[in-house]
Amino acid sequence: MDLETGPFQNHVKKESWKTVLTLAYQSLGVVYGDLSTSPLYVYKSTFAEDIRHSETNEEIFGVLSFVFWTLTLVPLLKYVFIVLRADDNGEGGTFALYSLLCRHARVNSLPNCQVADEELYEYKKDSIGSATNSNFGARLKSTLEKHRVLQRFLLVLALIGTCMVIGDGVLTPAISVFSAVSGLELSMSKEHHKYVEVPVACIILIGLFALQHYGTHRVGFLFAPVVLTWLLCISAIGIYNIVHWNPHVYQALSPYYMYKFLRKTQRGGWMSLGGILLCITGSEAMFADLGHFSQSSIKIAFTSLVYPSLVLAYMGQAAYLSKHHVVDSDYRIGFYVSVPDKLRWPVLVIAILAAVVGSQAIITGTFSIIKQCSALGCFPRVKIVHTSSKIHGQIYIPEINWTLMLLCLAVTVGFRDTKRMGNASGLAVITVMLVTTCLMSLVIVLCWQKSVFLAICFIFFFGTIEALYFTASLIKFLEGAWVPIALSFIFLIIMCVWHFGTLKKYEFDVQNKVSINWLLSLGPSLGIVRVRGIGLVHTELVSGIPAIFSHFVTNLPAFHQVLVFLCIKSVPVPRVKPEERFLVGHIGPREYRLYRCIVRYGYRDVHKDDMEFEKDLVCSIAEYIRSGIKETNGANDDVGKEDNKMTVVGTCSTHTDGIQLSEDDGDIIESASTSEMREIRSPPVIHPRKRVRFIVPESPKIDRGAREELQELMEAREAGIAYILGHSYMRAKQGSSMVKKLVINYGYEFLRRNCRAPAYPLSVPHASTLEVGMIYHV
Repeated sequence: MDLETGPFQNHVKKESWKTVLTLAYQSLGVVYGDLSTSPLYVYKSTFAEDIRHSETNEEIFGVLSFVFWTLTLVPLLKYVFIVLRADDNGEGGTFALYSLLCRHARVNSLPNCQVADEELYEYKKDSIGSATNSNFGARLKSTLEKHRVLQRFLLVLALIGTCMVIGDGVLTPAISVFSAVSGLELSMSKEHHKYVEVPVACIILIGLFALQHYGTHRVGFLFAPVVLTWLLCISAIGIYNIVHWNPHVYQALSPYYMYKFLRKTQRGGWMSLGGILLCITGSEAMFADLGHFSQSSIKIAFTSLVYPSLVLAYMGQAAYLSKHHVVDSDYRIGFYVSVPDKLRWPVLVIAILAAVVGSQAIITGTFSIIKQCSALGCFPRVKIVHTSSKIHGQIYIPEINWTLMLLCLAVTVGFRDTKRMGNASGLAVITVMLVTTCLMSLVIVLCWQKSVFLAICFIFFFGTIEALYFTASLIKFLEGAWVPIALSFIFLIIMCVWHFGTLKKYEFDVQNKVSINWLLSLGPSLGIVRVRGIGLVHTELVSGIPAIFSHFVTNLPAFHQVLVFLCIKSVPVPRVKPEERFLVGHIGPREYRLYRCIVRYGYRDVHKDDMEFEKDLVCSIAEYIRSGIKETNGANDDVGKEDNKMTVVGTCSTHTDGIQLSEDDGDIIESASTSEMREIRSPPVIHPRKRVRFIVPESPKIDRGAREELQELMEAREAGIAYILGHSYMRAKQGSSMVKKLVINYGYEFLRRNCRAPAYPLSVPHASTLEVGMIYHV
């Protein structure tokens, strides 16, 4: 099962119109669910307390003008025409921008990077044919590479944006579902609806999170029709209200009405911008979900349907409100008051479904971004379940799912009104956009290699708009805006503590690694009993022998006839091509049967299960042996030289003309004619676990030494694979600062004890696992 491809991949540059339109239709349900439901609560949040709707209509027309120009400048101009172009080999989002900067300026926070990683196709694809950096760009790049403080600031900035996305994953389902359910208030008395809204919203939220483990592909075919129906519904209602109530409402689109609005309302109007901001909530999804679609499909869907539908919906509400100024005890400015009485119940049902779809999209996006953080060593390891074998990116994380559900319910029950939910959601949304603007300005200079003047114009223009909204949201700190700040602070502390502990652990491994000379000094037989089978020693190191292995040999002087030092690491690209997955090399002379295997994954890659991984691993080593690479004796432990000695080897499916691995429990199945291929079979054993054979092409010929090496690898594979895992306990050194002791001894150790084991992605069988414990003093 290959999860690395899917119908939403953006690998083909020249797409047919049919493909583009199909992706544009599918993007409605995944990308625009959140953005399309914003008319439910924008006017209601804006007119909550700060301003009042008067008979002059200056307030409602001013708000409409702000909404129109905000939608035009931020989602349309900034995201559709500028930010979408800053994709990381087809991927989007905060980490995509950070990944681009890491590759162009060498500010990567991953500790075990190698020169060989820079030869990956996707690592250098986006820099092919690029012009020479400007003087300012070169100086900026040099400054970033020299100063660790700036690199850490860049990482923290990306993490802040990520934490706010997670906070949005808590707040968006709450405000979307609660606003949709609030339509019940017009169908029952005030005394009753307040006892119905919160329980109904909580039931819907519980059902939404309870169904996450089934995956969105089970009900995904409903997403696009629901959002399409909703968009057509709100645009039709908008047109009806414009024609029936105020055909001249289009005049309010003039920027002059924004000036009139601020001149009349002053401080209250500025504070109400936090509600207007909600009209662009979900805009970041256009960039974050870019990897599932294509630039052209997202642009077409937004410009041809989503944008005009939203504009008509807001104009329709303003047209209705401009003719209704009677304010009594039961009157509220909102979406449902502008819906004709006969349509309220059908619209209520469609709105709830659209809110569920929008919530689903942000929940899935939260899962994806946490997976990226975990892959880049910035979040504790969690259980990742891939819910679809066809559609890439559809994952489920149980721990995060139930955490989000509890937080969503707490927000819904605690606030019980859209005003404070809107204040909280608005601050999360605008913070993510500010982070994107800051990172984009660096991308313009370092990656696109444009003039610094363009970068300054970009950050000044969009940054000023977003800063205005940010201050309006921040002023509502005590009225709900504290929630995303508190949530982001907690997640940021977790990420920083985990990243700091991971770096310190890696630094300890590097400083205490054992040289290959030590291994060779043990003699030809290594002075150790060699037992049958393959031993996989998991390590974070890309060179040298980990200290955990010397500790193991000291206490148990025996290991397997074939020993593989396995390093599974992430690289700052979205995906690694299967033919570039493995780096394989010998450690010491060939007769020692010691190998180093580095497995490289991108932050969007899917880790295969244990059986497929074992087969690919053994097959890659066998293909490396067959290729007959001429090496030095392996005594030099220099990192750069070791990189040069290692060979790039693909998975089984990528070298069909090379060696193939066949495993079965019964008779040998003839898979190729004997004139083209020949078999290397393992000798018969009394109680074989599995019959293993290598099918080797006739040409080119392999020498006798390689044939014997393949024979021994095959025997070891038949005997089974054992996993040797390091189980480390970290403690701060004596004399360390109180902060470091607190972070390492309590923070990191608490996270390590309560997260998944390092080998969890491989589903290591417990019966084949040997754990070696050590205490690290860092």
